Amino acid sequence: MIYDVFLFDLDDTLFDFGETEKRAFTHSFESNGFPNGLKDYRDSYNAISKLLWDDLEQAHITLMELKTERFKRLFMQHGLDMNAEVFGQTYLDNLGKEVHLIDGVTEMLSSLKGSRLAILTNGFKDVQLARIGGSVLKNSFEAIITSEEAGYQKPQSKIFEYTFNKLQLTDKSRVLMIGDSLSSDIQGGNNFGIDTCWFNQQQKKNSTTAKPTYEIQNWNEFNFGFRNIY
Repeated sequence: MIYDVFLFDLDDTLFDFGETEKRAFTHSFESNGFPNGLKDYRDSYNAISKLLWDDLEQAHITLMELKTERFKRLFMQHGLDMNAEVFGQTYLDNLGKEVHLIDGVTEMLSSLKGSRLAILTNGFKDVQLARIGGSVLKNSFEAIITSEEAGYQKPQSKIFEYTFNKLQLTDKSRVLMIGDSLSSDIQGGNNFGIDTCWFNQQQKKNSTTAKPTYEIQNWNEFNFGFRNIY
């Protein structure tokens, strides 16, 4: 199988979102007078955020609702008298300043020289553009497509249709979707009928209905063991 077009997820695929989130969370609470915010509230926040991102993938809420709702629930749970809407924007502003690449990303992208590369992310448009623009990857992609821009999110087929139209693609067999999320990246590719590569850095067990075409655990594996597929 030969691929000409590679669609990449961003967080926990090219960028280390755990480190990004940790730093943005810390700075946001520190600026509001809570120096121990990371220690005191991160676990609660992560549980709330996961539920809401799952709801987003199922189109039960919008991205703009998620932006505020996750902090509204967090502050209510811990009895914090803070404006969730204002804090949500502060957090996004801080996220946009954080750039932490996963090991091997730049080498992997260099190995795809001559191919068409694009980002397909469920993240906030301004945040993702700021992070990519502030990194060494800023000139690596033909397009950066966000769910906020498209009006749909992975795993919905509509966001892949939007991507294909924007990139003027017609041959699904020559496109590969690469991402860490089984529920959005891999299931989305399955739904739309394109091949997928699961970036499984944490070596998780796949107990879902999503079926990746390929699976890798690091970018060196892609560069040296996975290269023959394209």
